[in-house]
Amino acid sequence: MARVLAVVNQKGGVGKTTTSVNLAAALAQAERRILLVDLDPQGNATMGSGVDKRSLGRTVYHMLVGLAELPQVRVRAERGGFDLLPANRELAGAEIELVELGRREVRLKEALGHIDSEYDFVLIDCPPSLSLLTVNGLTAAQRVLIPMQCEYYALEGLSDLVATIKRVRSNLNPQLEIAGLLRTMYDPRNTLSQQVSQQLEQHFGNKVYRTLVPRNVRLAEAPSYGVPAVLWDGASKGAQAYVALAAEILAQGQAA
Repeated sequence: MARVLAVVNQKGGVGKTTTSVNLAAALAQAERRILLVDLDPQGNATMGSGVDKRSLGRTVYHMLVGLAELPQVRVRAERGGFDLLPANRELAGAEIELVELGRREVRLKEALGHIDSEYDFVLIDCPPSLSLLTVNGLTAAQRVLIPMQCEYYALEGLSDLVATIKRVRSNLNPQLEIAGLLRTMYDPRNTLSQQVSQQLEQHFGNKVYRTLVPRNVRLAEAPSYGVPAVLWDGASKGAQAYVALAAEILAQGQAA
């Protein structure tokens, strides 16, 4: 049975898509079968995986509104070594259309149920909002990975996200748990970063991943080449951080 991780933060610019793409590639390097689901209408995970979002005939949008089955949507991200359910701006329309449809919160979960045995991990890159698309991601997942910057506003937003996770657990997905908080764009020279990092460790304990993802130019460059950073420059500090995160997540599974 696949382990399904939703990568979620309603705040934009925290490294959510960078985390989704590089974690997918790092787990694929560890010889795991990976499916990455791009649930963001911006389609950045699609482009960052080396798939041109502008040339797609079918996307995750068609799957969610019932116009296509998952195998018709799935493509191979050859450079990353994983499978992808791609997205583009069409997905923005799904927000409106899903409201009118039955079982609107569980459509992704039902689609993924048909291919559960084909993968070791399914990673869901959710949009930067607490929307119906994000609710689909949380309902389909067993665990939530929360990337966040170590800054004051991030702590404020975290309480809203935790409340949303609790609501989804109560009403839609009783097995949903937080897998861990990932500190991204970390700068050890910044006193505030250190303080917020310590607060997270005090409050969330072992739910905070040991891995720290630093600010790293290679992580920012890689998407423009359509290659995950762990393959673009595996020796860079950013790439090494995601390899370390993949090792932590694999160890979590063995301990579970």
